[in-house]
Amino acid sequence: MTAAIMVFAVLAFMCAPGRSVEKGGTNKMPEFNQAYFAGGCFWCLEHPFDTIPGVTEVMPGYGGGKTKNPTYQEVCSGKTGHFEMVRMTYDPAKISFRKLVDVFWRQIDPTDDGGQFADRGSQYQAALFYQNQGEKDQAEGSKKALERSGKFSKPIAVKILPFTTFYPAEEHHRQYYKTCPAQYQRYRSFSGRADFLKRTWGDGSTAPLGKHEQYAKPDRKELKKRLTGIQYQVTQENATEPPFANEYWSEKREGIYVDVTTGQPLFSSLDKFDAGCGWPSFTQPLDTSLFEEKRDGSHGMRRTEVRSKAGDAHLGHVFEDGPAPAGTRYCINSAALRFIPKQELEREGYGEYLRLFDPGR
Repeated sequence: MTAAIMVFAVLAFMCAPGRSVEKGGTNKMPEFNQAYFAGGCFWCLEHPFDTIPGVTEVMPGYGGGKTKNPTYQEVCSGKTGHFEMVRMTYDPAKISFRKLVDVFWRQIDPTDDGGQFADRGSQYQAALFYQNQGEKDQAEGSKKALERSGKFSKPIAVKILPFTTFYPAEEHHRQYYKTCPAQYQRYRSFSGRADFLKRTWGDGSTAPLGKHEQYAKPDRKELKKRLTGIQYQVTQENATEPPFANEYWSEKREGIYVDVTTGQPLFSSLDKFDAGCGWPSFTQPLDTSLFEEKRDGSHGMRRTEVRSKAGDAHLGHVFEDGPAPAGTRYCINSAALRFIPKQELEREGYGEYLRLFDPGR
């Protein structure tokens, strides 16, 4: 622990009214779920999550290591294998695990693999802990959404780990932002966390990524590295792939089709039909606001070009010869799309679209 951090550790004990240590495992209430996140100093995670509707309790503590019933001083030494973390008890009818994960990214520097801000060492590394495959898929999906957003130039370093143990922290660490507000605010500012979050997220530090924030367009150099030759030619140079010799013209599985340049969801298999033209055809998109339509007079024809709004990628064309009731046919190049099968939606970060195929979710 650095000398500066030691000062704030002393402040914590000076402010403490007394020490009543709770140790042991968790007492999970059957009507609520619990989530376990590590993001550096647990004081700085407790506060934002404590204000979210649907979260009934945020308990700071230690977990993931081998030492039984560790103390704050033992964990700070970095020798126990434990993370400083929080346990959130929440009502899944009011807020989902995925939304909690989405908010988590806005409380940390997700590119820091050596700790968080002024707190250095493995005990301060950021991590998401899952208790079942569903939580693992949601955590990985949210991480991929953050990566797609282009918000950070460095790789996302946060670990996604199986949950093992949790020990509640000493009494004086709980609700620290309320019991010692001045010390808490000084620490949050001194550590660099407050300035980083404001600079990165503005005033929206407890809001998940918006739809358009998740799908930033990479620069052309990155696109050339990421895309195949035909994908680049179609999306960036307005080329057209051959009919009947492309990846998705005869695809029949359930799932969604996303912009190959940004990952933004564009079409559902539920709206796909065989138009006999040799390209993927859809009666309608998931959301018309995601597209730009432009008049196209190339090749001596009068057509309406369809481009993705976030990625400014050429997708194909829309025609007025589709089946009823919409009467439209979105004729799209396979090379402009990536198909996500229904069973992979959660893991790929598109779990919200499962409701298309299972309205009862």
